[in-house]
Amino acid sequence: MLTAGRTTGADPAIGLETQVTARPETGSWAVSSRLAPELQAIVALCGEPISVAEISARMRMHFGVTRVLVGDLRAAGHLDVHVGGTEDVFDPALILRLIDGLRAIS
Repeated sequence: MLTAGRTTGADPAIGLETQVTARPETGSWAVSSRLAPELQAIVALCGEPISVAEISARMRMHFGVTRVLVGDLRAAGHLDVHVGGTEDVFDPALILRLIDGLRAIS
């Protein structure tokens, strides 16, 4: 329902390790009160840089749904998405840190 049935077609730049931050003006009550509660919660989590994987885990949402919502919030001007270099995606140390972080959440 949150994604209107969309689970694919999310912004390909938004991956598991992608860091996201809220734009400063998004934190105002007038702006955030117009968002659905789930979207408000995502924006609130993004006060400090946070990965899409961590947003997904903390919100207890499927990763595909989280990607769609983060993409929507980015398109609406609420979030900034910080895309790293593509060579970092296959870094074994990064992958192990992600796995350790996800295990620590549960």
